[in-house]
Amino acid sequence: MTDRPRNFGIDCLRGVAILLVVVHHLALPFRLPLAPSLAGAWLPRRLIDAISFNGYEAVFIFFVISGFLITTRIVERDGDIGRVNLRSFYLARAWRILPLLGIVLALLTVLALSGVPGFAPAPDQQSVGGLLGSALTFTFNWYEGRTGWAPAGWDVLWSLSIEEVFYAGFPLLCLWLPRRVLIAFLLAWALALLPLRALVPVANEVWWEKAYLPGMAAIAWGVLAALLARRWQPSPRDARALALFGGFCIVLVLGWSDLVHRHLFRSGLYGLCIGTCLLLLAWAAQPPAPRRGLRWLARLGTLSYELYLSHMFVVLAVEALYRAAFGEAQRWTFAVYLPALACCSVLALMLERLTGTLTARLRGRRLTFPRWEGLQ
Repeated sequence: MTDRPRNFGIDCLRGVAILLVVVHHLALPFRLPLAPSLAGAWLPRRLIDAISFNGYEAVFIFFVISGFLITTRIVERDGDIGRVNLRSFYLARAWRILPLLGIVLALLTVLALSGVPGFAPAPDQQSVGGLLGSALTFTFNWYEGRTGWAPAGWDVLWSLSIEEVFYAGFPLLCLWLPRRVLIAFLLAWALALLPLRALVPVANEVWWEKAYLPGMAAIAWGVLAALLARRWQPSPRDARALALFGGFCIVLVLGWSDLVHRHLFRSGLYGLCIGTCLLLLAWAAQPPAPRRGLRWLARLGTLSYELYLSHMFVVLAVEALYRAAFGEAQRWTFAVYLPALACCSVLALMLERLTGTLTARLRGRRLTFPRWEGLQ
């Protein structure tokens, strides 16, 4: 089976999400924040905050997109989620996830054993073996919840753990549960996102942010949207209305999270899930035509997995170089953002080519499987 045509709108949304993640990790107050820089005097504070502090929210956008794309692929390949081919599903996930993950974990391990700041764990808190083992078994967020924040270079692995644990069990549920029971279960799980998050004490900050069940609830939103998209095809006019309202919901949460939390959803995560689902439904029915001025953003979206796993190498290097040049002065932090993003993109492209070459050679010796279009 050949790869399905790319959806320009979905790729652009993934591009926006990965930009928010990278900028967030640059803009943290203890790194290179935008607000104290010269740019902070010219840009509105709300815009600065929206650009700088929505990395966590962007991961939930990724979760929804992931559930949508992977469920869509199952239906296209197998005809229905109730007939999912387990062997094809798990092999496709392995081909997509493991080559890049192996390369990144090897680099992280070398840097950690070399004692490089941002990669080496505190001796009395975590160990390199513990970090590596939890990453390979997709229990990284559980490990962090028990031991505290992981080194910055490793910390991004928490969301991958949530996704892969979900996808380890999801196809089995598709085969074991009657369709109506499965949909009811996923719907209840999706709607319970906030109560599931509330089960974790806020005092446990790491686990409160990175618990399995709330993240999986966001993936369930995407799964349900994909199933709905197979049964309901809105008219072009309705699709445009869905896209506009979905985009409005996302912008509202990203830019006015204080108002959303107080007056609407009690949590911006509901607004993000709803807005993302509406956009996905609209673009599934009426895929947007590629626009020349946004091709770069769509390309970042296609590189989202590579960017997500590798960008902290660049972020930490840029921070170190800036400190060496300017010390603690923050007037010029804004100047590093575009070069840092360019370096992240170049590194992601190199990793894409490297893993593509590696998997192509391996596939040439064995059965060939299509590249999986999941989030990560």
